[in-house]
Amino acid sequence: MVLSSPLAIAGEVPVLRLSVLQFGTAHWELDHIQRHGLDRQAGFELEVRLVAHLPASRIAVSSGDVQGAVVDLMWAQARYEQGEPYLYLPFSSSIGEILVAEDSEIDSIVDLRGRRIGVAGGPDSKGWVLLKRVAADRGLDLEREAEVSYAAPPLLDEALRRGRIDVLVTYWHFAARLKAAGGVRTAWQMAALLDALSLDRDLPVLGYVFREEWVREHHDLLDRFAGSLVEAKQQLAEEPSHWAAIRPLMRVENEADFEALRQGFIAGTPAALDARRIADLQRLLVLTGASPDRVLPERLFYRADASRRAP
Repeated sequence: MVLSSPLAIAGEVPVLRLSVLQFGTAHWELDHIQRHGLDRQAGFELEVRLVAHLPASRIAVSSGDVQGAVVDLMWAQARYEQGEPYLYLPFSSSIGEILVAEDSEIDSIVDLRGRRIGVAGGPDSKGWVLLKRVAADRGLDLEREAEVSYAAPPLLDEALRRGRIDVLVTYWHFAARLKAAGGVRTAWQMAALLDALSLDRDLPVLGYVFREEWVREHHDLLDRFAGSLVEAKQQLAEEPSHWAAIRPLMRVENEADFEALRQGFIAGTPAALDARRIADLQRLLVLTGASPDRVLPERLFYRADASRRAP
């Protein structure tokens, strides 16, 4: 349980500004925090600034317009390499899924040779990067030995339904809707790819990021926010009735979609980071292209204990 702080009692409540997608999954838990006053209980005020697309959110945190935003781990790594370190606080371990038609004969990585593969997002999509790596370990160069196309998820959803592509690499929430509609099945979950790479399958590849220089002066505020996240995730997992208020943000048209998204969100709740899991995240970054001597250091991964803090 998050307890009220002396700051809140005295009326001196610090404000934490975050930028997230208006209909993104992070908005769901942040809305719950605000709706139930979990921020005030923890001694701060959460201010959420909604944007229509991810680049706007990244610009907001890079410019200092907000203190935090949700990004993927690879973005945090790229900024670190550019000399702009951000602390990474885990948000979700849900990466996505690889889907095929329900009657598809594809059931192994080598079956992807010569297939038409649609990738949601672009060539830097986390799922695609992982799939290519696992395929390479099996002697298969997917960029050369398959027909690959990149597009927005809705376009690729329709392409898979109509048989214009054989395989779809997509985000978990789009996969949930597709499967709920029927006619497609999961060929591999991204967690299976992490298994194949001998990594923890529950790695948080999405997280809230905060400039390290800001964190140095606001450790306590960040800890309070992290505590409110734990409280929100726990409440959303344990009490289904909380989701009635969140449902308008989910843009669902039927009960099947709603339930698939609710369960998918809960399933992506990451465990707290420890030294072993941080090492796996660093190894994942190396496997996906980061230089071993420039990988995101341990100090930039949020841990609730004091040992996470740089001296």
